[in-house]
Amino acid sequence: MADDQEKDLQKFLKNVDEITNLIQEMNSEDPVVQEKAVRKTEERLLFTEEDQEDRCRTTLNKTMISPPQAPPKDADEINSEAFLAFVEKDAKERAKRRRENRALADALKEKGNEAFVRGDYEAAILCYSEGLEKLKDMKVLYTNRAQAYIKLGDYEKALVDCDWALKCDEKCSKAYFHMGKAHLALKNYSVSRECFQKILDINPQLQKQVKDYLNQVDLREKADLQEKEAHELLDSGEDTAVTTKNLLETLSKPDHNLLFYAGGIEILTEMMKDCTERTLFRTHNGFSIVTGNENIKRCFSTAAKGTVEETVCVCVLRLWQAVCSGNDENQRLLVMCPDMGRLLPSLLASEALTVRQQSLALVLQLAQMENGRSLIIDHLDLTRLVEGLVSFLEFSDKNANSAMGLLTDLALEKRFQVWFQTSFPGVLPALTGVLKRDPKVTNTSALSQCIAIMGNLSAEASTQRQMSASEEFGAACVGLMASCEEDVDLLRDVLYALLGLMMNLCLRSPFFSEVWAMEVSRRCMSLLNSQDGGILTRAAGVLSRTLSSSLQTIEEAVGAGVVKKMIKFLKMGGQNASRYAIKILAVCTNTCHEAREEVIRLDKKFSVLLTLLSSEDEILVVNAAFCLGNCMEVPQVATSLLKTDIVQVLLKLAGSDARNTALQLNAGIALAKLCTAEPRFAAQLRELHGIEILSSTTKYINNS
Repeated sequence: MADDQEKDLQKFLKNVDEITNLIQEMNSEDPVVQEKAVRKTEERLLFTEEDQEDRCRTTLNKTMISPPQAPPKDADEINSEAFLAFVEKDAKERAKRRRENRALADALKEKGNEAFVRGDYEAAILCYSEGLEKLKDMKVLYTNRAQAYIKLGDYEKALVDCDWALKCDEKCSKAYFHMGKAHLALKNYSVSRECFQKILDINPQLQKQVKDYLNQVDLREKADLQEKEAHELLDSGEDTAVTTKNLLETLSKPDHNLLFYAGGIEILTEMMKDCTERTLFRTHNGFSIVTGNENIKRCFSTAAKGTVEETVCVCVLRLWQAVCSGNDENQRLLVMCPDMGRLLPSLLASEALTVRQQSLALVLQLAQMENGRSLIIDHLDLTRLVEGLVSFLEFSDKNANSAMGLLTDLALEKRFQVWFQTSFPGVLPALTGVLKRDPKVTNTSALSQCIAIMGNLSAEASTQRQMSASEEFGAACVGLMASCEEDVDLLRDVLYALLGLMMNLCLRSPFFSEVWAMEVSRRCMSLLNSQDGGILTRAAGVLSRTLSSSLQTIEEAVGAGVVKKMIKFLKMGGQNASRYAIKILAVCTNTCHEAREEVIRLDKKFSVLLTLLSSEDEILVVNAAFCLGNCMEVPQVATSLLKTDIVQVLLKLAGSDARNTALQLNAGIALAKLCTAEPRFAAQLRELHGIEILSSTTKYINNS
């Protein structure tokens, strides 16, 4: 008995120690420790409940005739059970309060996010802080507050919040991101790199984003080193360094005449020979001095510039080119100058020719590197930029080609493509204006490049839809097509690019209008007489998508000899040309009896169609089977195929596992029409046990 009491006492004391430790941990200021204590307490209570349930079940299942009296509980055991009951009650209350606090914390987080979006970072911090008072281990509140601190330049507090977020979740990539930004601002470059690299360790799919972050660190570190070297040179009394500083101080003074500023800027431009002078320009507020000078600002804002205003503008643009040459940090500061996002693109369309040329030279310089293109896309008014660049099409010199080359480079950037889709209505007038230009008096190389850019961007469904919604845009396409037909040899590249654009536009249904589709079809039929293989192929491609717009369009095309031309295409081969040709034949034979008879007359024993049925290109096979089925509706035609293996070929296709179910369906329909037209084919089908296969193709009808 004494031994049992001693064991019970030791058990009770152990419980007291464990529970005391749990209570202390639950009251800890460290949210991570607190959270672990809550989990341990819940596990302990769950174990206790299960143990009690097991004991109850055991007692109830026993048949006890003369149960012994339970020994009386001593005070220590009673105290232990009471204490556990208290802890259980306390844990449940804590769990309830936690749920309530989480709801409050979530509401405060949303309120803080709204303040952050408004730019009221102080209010956002207050909301996030109140949320953390409700729930200390909510990591998103720490990372959001860190982001707000960074916006206010309080980087040390941001780092503290990132540390707390990582205590809550050691794989919190958002915490490492903000930590990397804070260390970057504090010029802790190696630590910043480590933070960004850890994001990649956590989520390898963020490789591109991490690469961009690391690139930012490299650029800022490089700029920092440049500034240190420049200051050392200035402190040593180097003449050029001192002169740069003095010139900037002189230019910062107001009330001089415009020619004085122009002369000073020209001297300053001549001095920007190496990285040190360019860095000194930056460190002595060169950008703000020049762009903030009211006299200089008036020169840029004046629409009709006189000779003096034009001279000042040109001098400033040349200065910016000089200071930004090979200097990423200067490029960043220039693009981020107040109003620069609007000013620089607008200068591309200036009435002053030299201003336009120097503006283009500056933008071209910025766009040479990936980082510069990112700056352009992120900070310049892209609608104005596109308008300014396409305005260079009126030039016959290399400026037009340079402008289109720049637009091509930008259009390859994913962020530009996203912007283009969302902002298309804003640039639509400029693009429509391009199509309305007279190609005979426009730089044809640049014009074709510009239309090719439109064609590439129109490959995206959203852009296709928006282009097709503009009747003016569609009419401009037809108008330019007509102009190009007048001299196909001279305007070949323009026409080729235009046909590519129109092929994408014709993927949308319905078209601009039935009249539009008919006009385009007629012009494509005319182009099928061209000797240029590229023009022929693209004209056939457009025609294959516009023919189905109306029966009249099909009948006109058949009357103009389209069947003969397409059979010729198929005999010559070529994947794209063959695809377009058989699609045209399929459309024509589907509704036009004359087209079927023309195919039968020109394709003796269907040698061309039978060859296509054995192709590995499913698109060719689908349309060839469809066309063959259409032709089987002509009396006596099926008989000509009796000595061929057409039944076996079609049966094999009908029972195949091709991904394109239209193949099985069209082959099955052709086979059914063949057997209906000529009973001897039906006998062959029964011999091959093909009735079941033929019946199985009906399941694809609903999917067609």
